[in-house]
Amino acid sequence: MANALQEQLLKAGLASKQKARDVKTQKRKQKKAKVDDGSADLKQQIADQKLAQAEKDRALNEKRFAEASEKGQVRGLITEFNKFAISIPKDAEIKFNFTMSTKILSIYVTEKLQGQLLSGAVGIVRHEDKSYLVPHKLAERVNLLVPEWCGYLWEENTNTQTEQVEQADDPYADYAIPDDLMW
Repeated sequence: MANALQEQLLKAGLASKQKARDVKTQKRKQKKAKVDDGSADLKQQIADQKLAQAEKDRALNEKRFAEASEKGQVRGLITEFNKFAISIPKDAEIKFNFTMSTKILSIYVTEKLQGQLLSGAVGIVRHEDKSYLVPHKLAERVNLLVPEWCGYLWEENTNTQTEQVEQADDPYADYAIPDDLMW
């Protein structure tokens, strides 16, 4: 009986079913918007914490970069990854994507280099809009001194944790994955 007036208006032809649905959804949205569960304060608090942490990290990175620049280590790193960079063959066809801050960048590699990247033997360093494939230890040093330059660095601890979670929750664990499957 709650919608008796609505039914009468529909029967009389003064309102349409679509209009009734629109009014219903609008009422529901208004009711939802009025409910204050305190999440706005929580969201603001989390945003403030993230902003403070980002500022702290930025200041720490600038301090490390300044110290390393004073010691000449940054210049040494640049010459070192220029010297030890692994050259990418011209016939490389496999696209390898990696992230730099908020951008997704890609580099074409061979199957062998892709395997080395995924196993952690090689990392990607990006300096002055150019990507370099370098040995893992050199990529780690770059990540310590100038983390903004490190494009891809395989870290064992993060991958094993995700694998453990995936193995525990994976409903398809009993099914074999085809060898020729490529994502």
